[in-house]
Amino acid sequence: MSNEEQHLVESAQRGDVDSFNQLVRLYEVRVYNLCYRMLGDADSAADTAQDTFIAAYRSLGRFRGGMFRSWLLRIATNACYDALRARKRRPSTSLQALGSADDDGVGFDLPDQGERPDDIALRRELGAAITRGLADLPADQRAVIILSDIQGMAYEEIAEVTGANLGTVKSRLSRGRARLRDILRAGELLPSKFRHDDG
Repeated sequence: MSNEEQHLVESAQRGDVDSFNQLVRLYEVRVYNLCYRMLGDADSAADTAQDTFIAAYRSLGRFRGGMFRSWLLRIATNACYDALRARKRRPSTSLQALGSADDDGVGFDLPDQGERPDDIALRRELGAAITRGLADLPADQRAVIILSDIQGMAYEEIAEVTGANLGTVKSRLSRGRARLRDILRAGELLPSKFRHDDG
């Protein structure tokens, strides 16, 4: 945690709302992207990200140091698990609808200015296929893949975020990646350019 971030956390713990708002601005994109990829739709992601920051604000007095990012993403991950459990009790929208034709690529990188239109389209198609594939994974595998392969976190921090030990994180990541590969190879999810035909 940087000195500036530590100062913001300490000020927020003393009740400075502006300092907490600065922390929100620092992490809102990362938290939203995690929620979007876990839950699969923009509205649920926005609601869950908001719930995350409200819970973080209420729990700030219990933060005892370490990496604020890990602590915050643990709250976000747990909020996503809660949302997924609630969805199972009252399913309203299918995660299979992810990456449909009206998917605006929320959460994906902005295109390189030199990128050709067909490359942009292929990248979006692949991104949508991966998002649909993630939706088919168990939530615990989905979480570690998002944290590792999309958010670029080290195993140790993923263990801190998920509350799992290092061996469990590695096992979930390995099983999740293998399952995601199988899902993508299975057919229509993966754009034809990225398929390898045997034979």
